[in-house]
Amino acid sequence: MTKKLEKNSIIEICPIRNVVARFGNKWAFLIILTLSDNGTMRFGQLGKLIPDISKKVLANTLQTLEADDLVSRTVFAEVPIRVEYQLTETGASLVPIIKQLTEWAVQNMKSIMEHRKNFEMENASK
Repeated sequence: MTKKLEKNSIIEICPIRNVVARFGNKWAFLIILTLSDNGTMRFGQLGKLIPDISKKVLANTLQTLEADDLVSRTVFAEVPIRVEYQLTETGASLVPIIKQLTEWAVQNMKSIMEHRKNFEMENASK
């Protein structure tokens, strides 16, 4: 049990593990970029623009992004209840970084895929 606590404390103080791991998955990136491109959106609108995400994953990812103050959630006291999501200032500050990472991935994808294929072929024969 002591080792687990020590490991968690390292994660808690490491900015890369602690912060980037929370938004560094494909769904969080897509949600952040979708909100950046479209502004304030409702849950259903987000789901339609990201069609291969399940409602559960969308809800969980939005909750994580909200907990980290990357997305804000506004509930309107209407019938039926209306809930809207938008990027916070902190979330919006991530957009240029995500776009830069996306550009890097596009520029390097072909080379990475070739190296990955060669690596797999070399290691398959071992």
